[in-house]
Amino acid sequence: MGCFTFVKLMTVLFNLLICLGGLTLLATGIWVSVDGGSFLRLLGPFSGQGMQFVNVGFLCIAIGAVLLLLGLLGCCGAHKESKCLLLTFFSIILIIFITEVAAGVVALAYSSFAEGILKAWATPALQTDYGSDPVVTKIWNTTMTELECCGFTNYTDFVGSKFEKENGGNLPPGCCWTNSTPCSPDEAERSAVQGCFKHILETLKEHANIVGGIAAGIGVFEIAAMIVSMYLYCHLDTRIS
Repeated sequence: MGCFTFVKLMTVLFNLLICLGGLTLLATGIWVSVDGGSFLRLLGPFSGQGMQFVNVGFLCIAIGAVLLLLGLLGCCGAHKESKCLLLTFFSIILIIFITEVAAGVVALAYSSFAEGILKAWATPALQTDYGSDPVVTKIWNTTMTELECCGFTNYTDFVGSKFEKENGGNLPPGCCWTNSTPCSPDEAERSAVQGCFKHILETLKEHANIVGGIAAGIGVFEIAAMIVSMYLYCHLDTRIS
């Protein structure tokens, strides 16, 4: 077995595994998004924690679809020895890799700038949509409950909001240490519950080694995928001749 044939075979097998993983994620995401009740019943005694899985159903669908697409491109490109499919596979991986590197650089070098962008998106949502939009309310309630935080910056994100006006000047229960209603702005100020953004940053710093290891592993995998696909692409002319 020649080097080209071996690399081609390994590429096909590896991308078949990616396809299966993507298909599994896609099916699971669709299941928990469409029929979350039966999924929770399947979890039995763990159904309380299962709500977290229901919340990320759409994320599973998105990741699964991307993995399935990449796997099909890589598998078909290698099996059919198609330069077009291999080049498309390489281009998508390269775009993803560049995007991840750019996001990492921005997060490290311009964390305050990134915070400003996120705050510009999060604060209006808390002011106008929290309490009235079921999706926004559920996302923020889950986040604040799991992380034990309040708002994006702190309780002031809810001051003057639609939720406060409709609830007699009270804020979400999680903004007070007592975690009960009513939670007045004065009680929230005394409680000084931390904002979710700072909490997430502190959590990431505590697990920086794990996050860095995962990021490095993904980067190595993407570089390896690009090298293999370009190797097959460049050797197809020699193979044909």
